Amino acid sequence: MDAPHRRRTDALLAVGVGALATVLALFSDPARTPDALGWVLLMGSVATVAFRRRSPVGALLAMIACALPYHALDNAHGAAIPGSGVILYTVAATGRPLRTLAAGITVVTLMVATVMTQDLHHGLELLRISGWMIAVLFCGIDVRVYRQYVASLKARAAREAEQRVTDERMRIARDLHDLLAHSITLIGVQTSVASHILTVDPDRLDRATIAKALDGIAETCRTARGELRTTLEVLRADGTGGLSDPLPDLAALPGLVEAASAELDLRTEGLAVAPATAAAAYRIVQESLTNAVRHAGPAARVRVSVYGAGETLQVKVVDDGKAPGGTSGSGYGIVGMRERARSVGGLLTAGPRRDGGFEVRAELPLQERKLSA
Repeated sequence: MDAPHRRRTDALLAVGVGALATVLALFSDPARTPDALGWVLLMGSVATVAFRRRSPVGALLAMIACALPYHALDNAHGAAIPGSGVILYTVAATGRPLRTLAAGITVVTLMVATVMTQDLHHGLELLRISGWMIAVLFCGIDVRVYRQYVASLKARAAREAEQRVTDERMRIARDLHDLLAHSITLIGVQTSVASHILTVDPDRLDRATIAKALDGIAETCRTARGELRTTLEVLRADGTGGLSDPLPDLAALPGLVEAASAELDLRTEGLAVAPATAAAAYRIVQESLTNAVRHAGPAARVRVSVYGAGETLQVKVVDDGKAPGGTSGSGYGIVGMRERARSVGGLLTAGPRRDGGFEVRAELPLQERKLSA
């Protein structure tokens, strides 16, 4: 019903229906050629086609008001059928089935009853012709069902597109959180080391340690800048590829763990790890190291283990407990890690250890798969 130029289309349709009605009135039954009043009533019923979209029920009532007197005056009965059929189709295509059936039965009953009062033979003939009107009704119902089906497909496609946008925003938010939180935390730790050396014993200035801390800050900044550039390139990519730097994977773990002064046990040789799984493992380790340094303190001992077990990639990050300088957390980092593991079909658990410290354990499928909601 939202077709372009619908008013012009309906006006042209009304002209076409009027021409067909005129031909039928003149030649279908010469003995019942309409008089002046008959022509007015016939053209009035045809004119309702022009505003059938704006008010289908109103057009139906106006058509009945013109068609009944037209048939009652015993004019050429077949001439009014085309206009009636178009109006009934419109009612069927725009209304509920119950309204459609009620309208169809009412129109057919009134027209047949009116004609039978004039001529039983022509009444029976009109009853036979009314089968085409019933067919028109069912055609309109079929069109309405088809339109509803198409509308439901479009609505579902729109919802799926919106969900994809939401998922992509969440992925980008996790990437930026992991990247910036990890880099800022490491910079804070390295700055604290340099500040501690300068303030605790300024007379025995350890230039080598300060230089190492500053070099670590510079290296962390360069790494963060590179990963941020990669993330922005992913956002700008048009789907044709061509990114200059790959996303972080298991090969980047040694440098990540070394920057956090942690221990690494990496046993992934010969494993066929999907890129999405490798990136998820990297981000989980990155966030776990950030949390360990932030909450357990810079002096905490952290151990990272990544290895294959059957069809899964096991990721384990353990620290030895809260140390001086640590802070409490909000828990959003763990939520983000769980979402990242789930995005590739894996599971993640995190919590305090019995003998002190904190443990993060993830089981990720070697080949990415989606979990059902």
